[in-house]
Parts: sequence; C-alpha cells; structure tokens
Amino acid sequence: MTNPAEVLRRNAATAGHKAALRFEGRTQTHAELYDRAKRLANALRTHGVDAGDRVAVAADNCFETLEMLAGLTLGGYVRCPLYTHDGPERHRYLIELTEPAAIILQDKYFHTLAPVLGDCPSIRTVVVLGADVVPSAHDYEALLSAAAADELDSEPAPEDPHQIRFSAGTTGLPKGILHTLGSWMDAGDEVLADISPPLTAQDRYLAASPLTHAASVPVWPTLAAGGTIVVMPAFDAGKFLELVEQERVTLTLLVATMVQMITTHPDAGARDLSSLRAILYGASPIPETTLVAALKLWGNVMYQSYGQSEAIPVAALLPEHHVVDGTPEQRRRLRSAGRATPNSGIRILDEEDNVLPPGEIGEIVVSSPGRMKEIWRAPEVTAQRVTADGWVRTRDMGWLDSEGFLFLADRKEDMIISGGFNIWPAEVENALVEHPAVREAAVVGIPHDKWVETPHADVVLEEGAAGTVSADDLIAWTRERLGSYKKVTSVEFVEALPKTPIGKVLRREIRSRYR
Repeated sequence: MTNPAEVLRRNAATAGHKAALRFEGRTQTHAELYDRAKRLANALRTHGVDAGDRVAVAADNCFETLEMLAGLTLGGYVRCPLYTHDGPERHRYLIELTEPAAIILQDKYFHTLAPVLGDCPSIRTVVVLGADVVPSAHDYEALLSAAAADELDSEPAPEDPHQIRFSAGTTGLPKGILHTLGSWMDAGDEVLADISPPLTAQDRYLAASPLTHAASVPVWPTLAAGGTIVVMPAFDAGKFLELVEQERVTLTLLVATMVQMITTHPDAGARDLSSLRAILYGASPIPETTLVAALKLWGNVMYQSYGQSEAIPVAALLPEHHVVDGTPEQRRRLRSAGRATPNSGIRILDEEDNVLPPGEIGEIVVSSPGRMKEIWRAPEVTAQRVTADGWVRTRDMGWLDSEGFLFLADRKEDMIISGGFNIWPAEVENALVEHPAVREAAVVGIPHDKWVETPHADVVLEEGAAGTVSADDLIAWTRERLGSYKKVTSVEFVEALPKTPIGKVLRREIRSRYR
C-alpha cells in the first residue's frame, strides 16, 4: 500500500522545489504542499475535529484542492466530497447521512448552503475559501496561517476509514460508499500496475474533471512517483488541448463524452499532443467512431478502465487491445471492458449465485483491491451487495468470453422486459450508434399495452445529419441488426442526452417522461 504521509514527507525532502501542483499558471511545490497539508490537519484538530471524524468538502477544482485532499489524509479525517452541481436539498440529504464534524467550502457556495448548515448539528466547524466570510465561519487562509506546521502525533492506518464516495444516483438517491485508507491507496496502486505505463517524476497528470469523482484516483500514484498534478477548474475541450501542449501533460483521465468533444474540437489537429503517454477512460462505453478519431489524434495510448465506486479498478482494456483495423475478433474486443486487472477477479452469476459459463449473461460479481468497506450506515444494503466470501455484486449485467474479456450488457435495473423477452439497452444503443448519422443514443423501456414494456430511443444526431434519417429508418436499422423483438419501436431526436457530470446517461430522466 502507498503510504501517503511518507510520499508527502519524501517529496518535500528530496524534491521540495519541484512542482507538485499547477493551476491556471500558479505553482505549488512539494515542500509547500506538505507544509500546508500539515497546517490544515493541525488546524482542524485545534478546532475539535478528531481523527476518524467526517469532513465534508464543497468546492470546485481549485488551487487548494490538492492540499485539502492531502491535509485531510494526513489528519486521518474521512473526506466526504460533495458535488457542487447538486442543489441544497441533495446537500442536506448527504450531510445528514454522513454527519460531518466540519465542512470546507468555497465562498460562492456558502450562502446557498448556510440554511442547510444551520440544520445540521453535527457540523461544529465551518471553513470558507475566499473573502466572503461571516462570523460563524473561519477564513481558510487565516486558519492555515495560524496553525502549526508540525508533524502530527500519529498517522492513519490502512484499516482506518478514509473517504465516503457518493454514488451517481442514476437509479435513485446516492449511497455513501466508505473506503478505508488501504483500499483507496490499493486502488491507486492497481491503476499504476496495469492501467497506465510506469510513472516517473517527469509525469504530469491532468485532472480534467472534478476531483470529487474518479479523477482523484491517479493523484496518489502520480505524487508517489514524484510527478506533478495539473488541475483544470472545469472541463473545456479547447482548454484541455491548450494545457496538454503547454504543460506537457503525460497522463489524464476522461469519459467518452470528453473524448468526443476533444476529437471534434477545431484546434485538435493544431496542438502538439506528443507528450501524452496514457489516456485513461471509462464510466460509459465509447463509440467506435470516437475511438478511431482519438487514436488518430494522439496515438495508441488508450487504457479503458472498468469499475465502480464500490470496487475500483476491476478490468482494463490495454493499448494492444485497441486495434480498429484488425480481425473481426480484435474489433469485437473494442466493445469489451477488457480483462481483470492483476489483483482483481470477475465472476458471472445467475439468480441462484451459480457461476455461468463463457457467453452467458448474468450479474458481474467482482473482487478488487479497491473494494469498499461498506455502504455507509446501511448494513442491510451492504449485505445485499457483498457475498459471503467478500466479493462485490456490481448490479451490472454482462458476460465473459472464452479469453476472459468482459462484455457489459447493462445495469440490472435498466433491463427491459418486453413480451417476456429480456432486452439490454446497451446492445440496442450499440446498434444505433453504428448508424453513420447517429452520435449518441439512450434506450429505455416505456409502457406498452400489449408487451408491458417496449424499447424507446432518444437519439442525438451527428452535426449536419438532421433530415438525413428518420425515426422509421432507425427502427428498421435496429430490426435488421438485432431482430424484431429487440428493435426500438419509437425514436425521439434530441439535442443532448441527460447525463451526470462524469458523463453517465441518466436513463431514469428519460423514462420519467413516459411513466
């Protein structure tokens, strides 16, 4: 397991002058990062926050993001990163769920959250980043300036609670997913071992999406190698291209939507992207047309990762598997999530927990170094999600081929049952995006008088393709490829699909229009 305290201490001692962070032209060295992380940890301790207490954070990617992540780790606090795009009531729900002792937030979110904070008695300390501070809160900079930069008396142990990740809530209210320090560091180590080339002190990781999400996973592996974290305040395709060229970025993590936006940006071909050594991508399937454009843009440096907040990582599709002009078998693998990482395991189980043979669809059940400890304060849900021997039920459906490549069918909750037949939306969506006029598609089951449910598609067309294809054309297209019972029976053309900030399609929002 990577020891984060030792990483920070070593980097400060041996490469203290070197950049640990780059943010909008500003630099924080490894020595400065360690100093301010210790100050934050000590300041919270001074104000009554003990090791093991939860600390909520409501902030966009900013200059202080890395030191907050490091400081909360040093102090042994349980980081609870809130999603700034959520509204006050969702924040209230998550704060009441986790009962943090303290919250750190940017001033632009303070007044929106103030009514919520007043109703949460667990919060004893409020820290605000920025000038807009009221008497009931502490100014972040003043707090750190007054704090000691001493080493802490103790360091967190691998079994200590470390972070509560919140699920995307694509099928309902988000869950709190608790990771220990050991499981979170082991997840990063597994990424370093199999889902990227070996990292060195010359590597620069570009955090292009919120560090409240999966973008935080490569942070400790990069710091452990002595590298630099380049942070974007928010994703923008043009800014991404500019930063890769200017900062000589070597590693980044993207979702399919981001890859598509980058490859179609007018500046894509004009920027020098030769420094890139690894593009990690995941969260949702990537259309083959987008993958082909990406490989043409920056070369074969693509690493697909499959996992979820409850278990990360699980599987990887490596550069040697990204063959777009190969045999039918090689092209088929492009639709897979790859094979199990070195220290992970994958089983496909039926409803009675029997292991299914290759080619048969069942629930994906996994073992992973980055396995959660529990669903926060939900022992019954935890028991439903974890098998007797400690494997995690992902609620994803899929199958393994004879060589161990994992293929996803869909979320268990998203399965469409039409006339007694099981239909997996992802299979229909894959058929739709093979049409040259279709950029994206989302398929859901909608009510039907005869069949109970029937597949409906929301479709985003390629630019300039409006008027070139009709709903009937796409219905016929899916019938030809999948057969009559799997075809979509209705199509609506839309400007964009509803998605989470990390690019997962919110099928429940589409379904809600028809329920």
